[in-house]
Amino acid sequence: MAKTLHEKKEVLVARAQRQMSGQFGESKLTIRQKLALTCRILFDGGHDAGLAGQITGRGEEPGTYYTQRLGLGFDEITEENLLLVDEDLNVLEGEGIPNPANRFHSWIYRVREDVNCIVHTHPLHAASLAMLEVPLEVSQMDTTPLYDDCAFLKNWPGVPVGNEEGEIISAALGDKRAILLAHHGQLVAGGTVEEACNLAILIERAARMQLLAMSAGTIQPLPPALAREAHDWTSTPRRNQANFAYYARRALRNHPDCLTDKAEI
Repeated sequence: MAKTLHEKKEVLVARAQRQMSGQFGESKLTIRQKLALTCRILFDGGHDAGLAGQITGRGEEPGTYYTQRLGLGFDEITEENLLLVDEDLNVLEGEGIPNPANRFHSWIYRVREDVNCIVHTHPLHAASLAMLEVPLEVSQMDTTPLYDDCAFLKNWPGVPVGNEEGEIISAALGDKRAILLAHHGQLVAGGTVEEACNLAILIERAARMQLLAMSAGTIQPLPPALAREAHDWTSTPRRNQANFAYYARRALRNHPDCLTDKAEI
């Protein structure tokens, strides 16, 4: 006989969170492996735009982070060809040079100690929505991790290779985890690589759904209290780990060259 059908929602939520914490453990992947997998995951997810975009993760030493080598597409990134750079974009490990647009990542890492991974890309639907100069609207359950968590920069500051752009973009992001950049693309900032990867997938999906919904009618807003509840429920570390692990397994089937050694995911 069922014993939980009359329990309150908060009791069921708490139980589910405990179960997920017990089921999904910490990842054994290195930061390099996670970043390389993220590049392949997002390539398959429509974030490819030639050589545009940067995916970075904090290094072990303060003021350092990993990024891809300029000249390689997301589908060519491996754990071995990533670069380690400092805030001035000097290469500390690896061969080649980083994308000069990584400079605004340095600004975000400086002002956001909670951020350990940044994904900036120009995916088709997010970039198309950015052309309209309208903010992202989150009005569907799957994309609620972005609810009230996506800033909007309406004024395009130009090519983001100067310190001015770093100041503007980091200020516009504020304390949120994502931002839509008008006439440009998207940026997400996560506490972990897993979180940033998942948010990048979601912001492109949310933009695609918004464009489809706008073409059919008027988007109706979510009830704020329920949307915030969903935001918190879908933003836990264990859910991010489980989602990332699924995407990583799928990416490795398509791109077995991504990792040097077979990793347990």
